[in-house]
Amino acid sequence: MLSAASALTAEIEKKQEAAKVIEAEIDESRLSYKPIALRTAGLFFTVQDMCQIDPMYQYSLPFFTNLFINAIQDAPLAEELEERAKNLNEEFLASLYRNICRSLFEKDKLIFSFLLSIKLNQMAGDADVGEYKFLLTGGVDLGEQWPQKPGDWISDNSWKELNRACQLPGFKGFMEHFVANVETYKELADHLTPQDWEFPPAGQEIVNKLR
Repeated sequence: MLSAASALTAEIEKKQEAAKVIEAEIDESRLSYKPIALRTAGLFFTVQDMCQIDPMYQYSLPFFTNLFINAIQDAPLAEELEERAKNLNEEFLASLYRNICRSLFEKDKLIFSFLLSIKLNQMAGDADVGEYKFLLTGGVDLGEQWPQKPGDWISDNSWKELNRACQLPGFKGFMEHFVANVETYKELADHLTPQDWEFPPAGQEIVNKLR
């Protein structure tokens, strides 16, 4: 009897040790998918922000969760975790964009694309918070005294915003470039389709640095 009990105890301990190893492997595998979960959560709150554009844009958590479950099933399998994660992220992002855009007015699809792009860049550490806030607000006017405008065609408000923008690290050196090429920028400001205007080669280098 004692011999049988001892053998049973040893077997149970052996199984417990094996269970601990399996549990550790499961935890390690689960944690490997944490970046995907964080990225997906960030996208959920981006979708939730759409209600600030129009109260009609309301999306439930079950709807969002269902999209993610379908993406898990549809994403191509892969032996390597990195490739599998890439497939999951791409499949879910494409599915999310398609399904949300179906419920948006045409005028709001570009805004949604912008919000998604900003959120993805922020989560990847590629978006500067200061520049993003400036894009949304134009900076805060604290009553600073700025140099005299280099051209009458520049509005007072635009001149203030330009000076505030040039205080950001990413725009370092742009003010000197702007003042030296103010007439060229007047051509840009007066152009009917500025998005199609080609910047002269002489100043293209510094402009490329700001992109």
